[in-house]
Amino acid sequence: MIAFAARRLLGALPNLAGVMVVTFVLTRALPGDPAAYFAGPAATPEAVAEVRHALGLDRSLAAQFATYAGDLARGNLGHSVTTGQPVLTELAARLPASLELVAAALLFAAAVSIPLGVLAATRPGSWIDHACRALATAGVSLPTFFTGLLLAYVFYFLLGWAPPPTGRLDAAFSPPPAFTGFYLIDSLAAGDPELFAAALAQLVLPALTLGLFVIAPITRMTRASMLGVLAAEFVRTARAAGLSRGTILIRYALRNALLPVLTTLGMVFSFLLGSSILVEKVFAWPGVGSYALEALVASDYAPVQGFVLMMAILYLLLNLAVDLAYVAVDPRVRLQG
Repeated sequence: MIAFAARRLLGALPNLAGVMVVTFVLTRALPGDPAAYFAGPAATPEAVAEVRHALGLDRSLAAQFATYAGDLARGNLGHSVTTGQPVLTELAARLPASLELVAAALLFAAAVSIPLGVLAATRPGSWIDHACRALATAGVSLPTFFTGLLLAYVFYFLLGWAPPPTGRLDAAFSPPPAFTGFYLIDSLAAGDPELFAAALAQLVLPALTLGLFVIAPITRMTRASMLGVLAAEFVRTARAAGLSRGTILIRYALRNALLPVLTTLGMVFSFLLGSSILVEKVFAWPGVGSYALEALVASDYAPVQGFVLMMAILYLLLNLAVDLAYVAVDPRVRLQG
């Protein structure tokens, strides 16, 4: 398994190199002049030229790329011109917020959609099947930003059940001591249940917003996979042997149907990482998505390049984790490079 993981990681290096090149070229092709943006609207052409020289934008693309590649080889993603901080430091500080949000959304979506898919598969064509599909389709039909605004309006403004959508913690609380960067874990590690409850309350609405949007694909894949497994010979044999319905569904059918569901979960997780940008803006969530969006608006190249490269690495690690999970779910699967 270790050799398989090492081969996959080495084989992905050309892909990462391609991402690095494409991102570098595309950021330079974006409309707008970073030097003019940071010099200000009242700047003279001489001042803009001075800023362009300070940023190194007056050099050729080849020279700029050589500098960028050399910095990457030393583990340096550059500095954000907007904040003046190293990009790697800011991404590392913001990444746990995005991962905590996406993980909570995926857990919610899986907890709802997998039982719905199993229930629909056991009663195909019934009103339960149609109701499950209608419920799943309703979640994917609404844009995430609209769902987020609607949930905030109903549960915060009208009902007052949710805290204000102002980030990871209410202003009355201080962040827990940094251990993992995940507020829920860090607050438990600090032994502060009140802080845990406050962090969880802030997480609920953005996680629901993201999770509702991906219930449909997981439900459909679970239903289709379960229908195929329930029609298999070994399930009919288990029924003939007198095994209970729960044992057949969970121990035999669901476990054999999980492989395509795991693939879908991996794809959904990747999708959530990218689509969390709008949700982060709606709920003032200080994640990497909102950071990259602000840098993109300001034509700040280094944060955008660092964000895209980090996403590529996360997708690579996620696909590797899904492959390794195959073996845990079904030992008959053999990993091959």
